[in-house]
Amino acid sequence: MPFKFRPMRGVAGRICRYSTKVESTPARRLNLPIDFGVTPLLHHSRDTLATAPGLPKTGTSTKLNLFQAVNSALQTALRSSTRVLCFGEDVGFGGVFRCTTGLQDEFGRDRVFNTPISEQGIVGIAIGAAAEGMKSVVEIQFADYVFPAFDQIVNEAAKFRYREGATGANLGGLVIRMPCGGVGHGALYHTQSPESLFCHVPGFQVVMPRSPSQAKGLLLSAILDSKDPVIFMEPKILYRAAVEEVPDDLYTLPLGKAEVVKPGKDLTVISYGRPLYTCLAGIQAAENELRGLSVELIDLRTIYPWDRETVLNSVRKTGRAMIVHESMVNYGVGSELAATIQEHALYYLKAPVRRVAGWSTHTGLAYEKYIFPDVASLSP
Repeated sequence: MPFKFRPMRGVAGRICRYSTKVESTPARRLNLPIDFGVTPLLHHSRDTLATAPGLPKTGTSTKLNLFQAVNSALQTALRSSTRVLCFGEDVGFGGVFRCTTGLQDEFGRDRVFNTPISEQGIVGIAIGAAAEGMKSVVEIQFADYVFPAFDQIVNEAAKFRYREGATGANLGGLVIRMPCGGVGHGALYHTQSPESLFCHVPGFQVVMPRSPSQAKGLLLSAILDSKDPVIFMEPKILYRAAVEEVPDDLYTLPLGKAEVVKPGKDLTVISYGRPLYTCLAGIQAAENELRGLSVELIDLRTIYPWDRETVLNSVRKTGRAMIVHESMVNYGVGSELAATIQEHALYYLKAPVRRVAGWSTHTGLAYEKYIFPDVASLSP
């Protein structure tokens, strides 16, 4: 069973508590804080798990936050195969966000271990081990620090399966985990979401979950089933904010398949990760304001290669599309989706495709809350 989270002690021994419920400002109509304790994007009770696509219909479940669900997935993978390895900076004692807590105690230092502070070395070792049949799951402490490993990712890991050709050799099971996105105080070096950089390179799958149950299923699929290496990006603001029922058993969710999390007929909103909660809040506000409005919300889940069929079928039905992501708008994921929609569904469109994304600027500490999409920015 996954370990139980204990409150962390901050400055002078004070206990830092993390809550899924927030106080809203009565004067506001839009941009209210997301109440993760009631959002329908999370399974607050066991009952809704039975109707969720891909999740086990029977069996027990445990209420976990996102980092605990990641820990549960890693524990499950390590138990299921002795070929699974887990390593990175400070991984042995749990890592910065405690995602690997307890794993070294259960599986030993040969399978769960610390590395030097060298992202290039971490990924290089992972590639070599995966080439010899191991399933290397490595952690980059923050997505902002992955760039020293870019050469290993782009020129080695991404090309490996293509280069091997008819031999059939691949790096399946190689997973590079990294916390990403804003938290309100990350500033220049703890806020970035560089997914679009990896989406430009064939040979990798790029995944970002929206919730604990999604994180566990997608991560297990990346480790145990994928024949290609996977960039697994975890929105760090959801590590403690998103709490829901997560099935205890081993289960996988398909990579490369989007999910329609809310059906609709007038507009298709496409997003992934943390902005999905903002999108749903905006949709609820718009549908309350405009009677009869019905908006469809799609979670890409796998950003590359993305599920064109699900997105295009939805846009052909609704005639309108909006793409929302936290990373910068310039040359972003939204650009690729918008171009594809206009190429393959142009005559179905009733309005231009709209992109709502982060500003094309570095994230200064004082301006983070203005740079990322909010409910008001989803309005026309």
